Amino acid sequence: MNGPEIVQRVLQVHTRYRQAGGEDEVVAAERRLLEEAGLSVARVLFDNPKPGGNRFSPAPLSQGIAAVWSRGAARRVRDAIKANRSQIVHVHNTFLTASPSVYSAAAACGVPVVQTLHNYRLVCPAATVYRDGHPCTDCVGRAVPWPAVVHACYRGSRAQSAVVATTLAVHRARGTYTRRIAAYFALTRFQRDLLVRGGLPADRVEVLPNFLEPDPGVTRDPGITRDRREGFLFAGRLSEEKGVATLLGAAALAPGLVRVAGQGPLSPLVVAAVAAGDVEALGQLDKNAVLDQLRRATAMVLPSVWYEGFPVSVLEAFATSTPVIASRTGSLAEVIEDGVTGLLANPGDAQDLADRLRWAEDHPREMRKMGSSARHTYETTYRGPAHLAALLDTYRRLAAAAARGRIPSAPPCA
Repeated sequence: MNGPEIVQRVLQVHTRYRQAGGEDEVVAAERRLLEEAGLSVARVLFDNPKPGGNRFSPAPLSQGIAAVWSRGAARRVRDAIKANRSQIVHVHNTFLTASPSVYSAAAACGVPVVQTLHNYRLVCPAATVYRDGHPCTDCVGRAVPWPAVVHACYRGSRAQSAVVATTLAVHRARGTYTRRIAAYFALTRFQRDLLVRGGLPADRVEVLPNFLEPDPGVTRDPGITRDRREGFLFAGRLSEEKGVATLLGAAALAPGLVRVAGQGPLSPLVVAAVAAGDVEALGQLDKNAVLDQLRRATAMVLPSVWYEGFPVSVLEAFATSTPVIASRTGSLAEVIEDGVTGLLANPGDAQDLADRLRWAEDHPREMRKMGSSARHTYETTYRGPAHLAALLDTYRRLAAAAARGRIPSAPPCA
């Protein structure tokens, strides 16, 4: 392979979250994957300011302007491209501090941009397509996503929602999302279809699911076997969109089966469920402790009522031969094959979820078979080598197209 088809130098651009989560983990894991393959990966990382009340602090006006266009962020990306002679700029999260100015900075240097779509930010100011207890697509496809401002969808603030909505409207009008980004990675077909419906160019949105490396294995403890698995594990933020109310409703109908790990605004409901004898609370666990709990569980429970992206927790379950009982909605209904790698229940339906829990408890042999299928799916689809191959294929294709002039470019950065 010769010339521009060899991609050796990549620049990652990412705005880290104040509370590190799955997206930050995926970005770091992807960097390790590329470096282990011999690529040089430089990074430009941003951190968001802490919000104060209903406005950004300490300088809400300047930060609002910077969210739309940050000269400082563009300069940092341009300087990094020059210093590292980057061939591809791979952007993960631009909100809030990086801003979409980083796309134009890369274009000014003639470097193709790849954007991973970890959430729904480009069609929904809240990034969740979720409002008032149910999925919401009111802003999808609108040039100006004004419903988000009316409903104060971002952090319950109309002012902050207006900043995000303005950012989207300005850059849609400028053609930033259609002219400055050479390829997008959606995590699932469901997510891809929704984002294309919201205006992203269909011919540039590929599906590249999350991956999990290193392999956590089926078990690290010889005392844990498939035959000794029991109970069901929920591990995540205790919040409305995660379906915690549905989970606890199901646990009341099938008491003593569910273990709950995590913290969040609905923690008091879990405390009450523990007092009633419905669930066992494990508190906040680190990743290794969650994996140990998965290895002991008959299944992981993920009763989300919003459109999940691609939770890393699903991959952790599959890797540990643990089937997943999830909501039949959004990407979850695509990733989890009902009766093969887990079970699907109607979202928000506690009775239906309780029925699935009871069935799983009464059919351990079938659940073990689903666990084996989940493990096989992980090995063949969600390991690092498959992710790396797809990633490099896109990088090489874009670098070659840029060299042939098929991707608009400019002279090297001055």
